[in-house]
Amino acid sequence: MHKVFLALGANVGNRERNINLSIKLLKEKIKNVRLAPIYESKAVGYKDQANFLNTALLGFTALSPLELLDFIKKVEKKVGRIKRFKWGPREIDIDILFYENLIYKEDKLQIPHPRLHERDFVLQPLLDLEPQFEHPVFKKTVKKLLEESSQVKSIIQRI
Repeated sequence: MHKVFLALGANVGNRERNINLSIKLLKEKIKNVRLAPIYESKAVGYKDQANFLNTALLGFTALSPLELLDFIKKVEKKVGRIKRFKWGPREIDIDILFYENLIYKEDKLQIPHPRLHERDFVLQPLLDLEPQFEHPVFKKTVKKLLEESSQVKSIIQRI
């Protein structure tokens, strides 16, 4: 079984329901799941949209990285995600943050997530789950990455 960290975010429809349904569906292939608290945050990238709810999930899966990505895309579709435009509104968005200590780069998947170290709405939930987990590229803990994050703080509140 492979240790994985996922980020979940939603800003369209019933955001909390979309996150909770996604977690329920993810548990079909991800076991021993631990969840971070949910945070409300401002949109990053395309800013003229509703606030997001964000959380992170830690669990274990037998799926390979690409199998996990395909499974995640199916979960997003079941929850009702509609493809719009880059950084646009989303019913649900699920990203693979870490897969063990794997460094993986392909056209359709990059692990660790290439921008996680820039986003407090990703780092804070990760910190809640495992503050001493070390980023395999930067060789810094999640706690240290959050301390050094230069991004304008987007988190509004913990839900």
